[in-house]
Amino acid sequence: MPFPRDVLKDPKLAAFVAAALLATLLGFVVIPDEAGLRLVIYGGYWFLLVTAGLLAWSLWRSLRPGGGWWPATARERWVWAGVAAGALLLLVHERYGFKVLMDEAMLLGTSMTMHLEKKALVPMRAHDIVGHFQLLDGQLDKRPLFFPFLVSLLHDATGYRPENPWVLNTLLAFVFMGLVYVLGRRLTGRDLGGLAAVVLLAGLPLLAQNATGAGFELLNLTMLAATLWLGIRWLERRDADTLSAFCYAAALLAQVRYESVIFLLPVGLLVLWGWWLERRVVLSWPVVFVPLLLVPYPLQHRVFTVRDSAWELASQPGYTRVFSPEYIPANFGHALGFLFDPTGDVSNSLVLSILGALALPFLVLWVVKVMRRARAESPAAVALAVFAVGFALWLGLMLCYFWGRFDDPVIRRLSLPLHLLMALAVPVVIAQFDRAGRSWRWVLGLLLVALVARSVPVMARHAYTMAYNPGIEVDWRREFIAAHPERDYLVIDQDTVIWITHGVSSTPVLQARHRAEVIEFNLRNRSFSDILVYQRCEVDPATGAVVVTRDDELGPAYTLELVDEKRFAPLRLSRISRVTAVRPLAAPAPPPAPAPLEKLSKEEREKVRRAYFETFVKNLP
Repeated sequence: MPFPRDVLKDPKLAAFVAAALLATLLGFVVIPDEAGLRLVIYGGYWFLLVTAGLLAWSLWRSLRPGGGWWPATARERWVWAGVAAGALLLLVHERYGFKVLMDEAMLLGTSMTMHLEKKALVPMRAHDIVGHFQLLDGQLDKRPLFFPFLVSLLHDATGYRPENPWVLNTLLAFVFMGLVYVLGRRLTGRDLGGLAAVVLLAGLPLLAQNATGAGFELLNLTMLAATLWLGIRWLERRDADTLSAFCYAAALLAQVRYESVIFLLPVGLLVLWGWWLERRVVLSWPVVFVPLLLVPYPLQHRVFTVRDSAWELASQPGYTRVFSPEYIPANFGHALGFLFDPTGDVSNSLVLSILGALALPFLVLWVVKVMRRARAESPAAVALAVFAVGFALWLGLMLCYFWGRFDDPVIRRLSLPLHLLMALAVPVVIAQFDRAGRSWRWVLGLLLVALVARSVPVMARHAYTMAYNPGIEVDWRREFIAAHPERDYLVIDQDTVIWITHGVSSTPVLQARHRAEVIEFNLRNRSFSDILVYQRCEVDPATGAVVVTRDDELGPAYTLELVDEKRFAPLRLSRISRVTAVRPLAAPAPPPAPAPLEKLSKEEREKVRRAYFETFVKNLP
C-alpha cells in the first residue's frame, strides 16, 4: 500500500530535505579546506555539546513513559549482577595505561585543549611560563571528536587529570555490557541469551585492553550497541521522541571513529521502514537539524586532504593506495591468523572466534529470511538484520584498507565491531535451533567453563601486552613524571604530547636539532630546572655499542649525560639524558653585556625585565 499523497506536504519533511542538501553543500562543496578546518577547531566542541544535549533530552523524553528500570525481582537483580561481573572481569586483569600510543595521546591532548580553551586542537607546544603552564601551539587532529569531548566534560566536572580517559572507559565498560545483555535478551527472548553474549565478550582480552586504555574503541562499541538498541525501540514505538534519540545516537556514533559513519545507512533504512509500517512520516524538529550537526565530520576529514601524511602510508612501505580490493586476500589471511591463533600470545578469544565463525554463515541465512518476511518478524530481528548490512560494509572496508591486518598489534582493535557481531550472532543462531529454550543453561555453563579455563589464564599472562613496546615506553615516561612532580623541566622527545598532557614542557627532536641556539639560550638562562632528552636506542649485537636511532639523534651540537635507561626488547632500549652543553654550529654573536640592574632606575629595570621576557617567549623551544 503506497504512502498517502499528502506526505510530501509535510513541512518537517521539506525542512529535513533542505537541511540535508544544505549540509551536503557546506560539508563537501562550499567551504574551502582551511576555512573548514578552522570551523571544526573553533566550533567542533559546540556542535558536539548541542548534539549530545539533544540526545540526552530525547532519551529522557523517550524513556520517561516506560519507567520501572530498576530490577524488580530477585532473579533480575542476580542477572544484572552477572552483567556487572562480566564488565568487572574486563577491568581487573589489565593495568590501566596508554595501550595505543599516538591515538590515545592525541585524544587526550584534544580533550585537554577542549577543557582549557574549548578548541579542538592537539597541543604541540606548551611551556611553563613563570609558573603558569600555557598551551602555545597546536593542530587539528584527524581523529573524530566525540571521545575527547566526553573526556573534556570529565575534566570540567572533576578538574584536569590525564587519567580521566580511563575513568570514562571504566564507566563505558559497564554501560556496554549492559547494552549487550539487553540486545541478547531482546534477540533471543531469554535472559540467558543476553548473559551468553556478555560471557563471550567478557573473555575477549582485546576488549579488556581497550576498557583499561585511553582510546575511543569502547565508546565506538557502546554507541554502536546503543544505536542498535534505539533502532529496536524505534520500530516498536515509532514516535517522534524515540526517533530523535535514535538519530542523535547515530550522529554521535559517526563522530567516534572515522568508518562508523557507514552505520548511518542502516539507520536511514530503519527510519524508512518505520515510516512504511506507520503509513506516515514521523519527524520531530530536532531530527530536522541532524544533517547540519553532522557538517563537522566531512570538514574534519579535510585533514587527509591538506596533510598527506595523515594516511600514514609511509609507515607501511610498498603501499601507494589507502583502499584497494587488492588488499582483501592478504588482509583476510591476517584476520584468520589473528582470530584463530591458539597460543594465547595475541589478544583474541579462541572461544568467541570458533563459535562466531560457526554462527556467521547461519546468521547470513537468518538475515535473508528476516528481510523476506520483515513484516512478520520482531523489531529486534529486523533491526539486527538491517544493521548486519552495515557490519558487512564495514568489514569490506576494513579488508580493503592498506593497514587492515587484524594481527598487527596496533590494528587488532579495529576488529572489535566484528567481535560484537559474533557475540550477538551466537545466541541468535542458538535460539533458532532451540526454540524451546532447553539448552540455554548448558550453553551458559559451558561458556563459563571456557571463560575460566581459557580466557582468564590468557588475560592473566599478558603476553599480548608485552608485544607493543610503545605502550610500555609511555608507562616508563609516566613513572619518570611521577618521580619528578615539580615538572619545571623541559623534555626533548618525538612524542611531545605525552609530556604536555602531563603538564611537562616539551619540544620535538627535529625542532631541537634545527634550533640548537634556542635550546642553548634556555640552558644558559636557566629557563628550566633541567633540559632532558628521551631517545630510543639499538644495541649492536657484534660490539655491544648503543646507537641512538636516526629520528632521535640530536646531532653534534649537544652534549648529553645519561640519567636513566631501560630495556624494552632484545637489542632495544630507551634513554633519558640531561643536556649539559649546547654548541650551535652557527651561533649568533653574543649581545653586549647590559649594565648591572642595581645601577638602573626602577623604570629602566622594568624595561630590561620586559625586554628579556619578550626575548624569552620568542626563544621558547
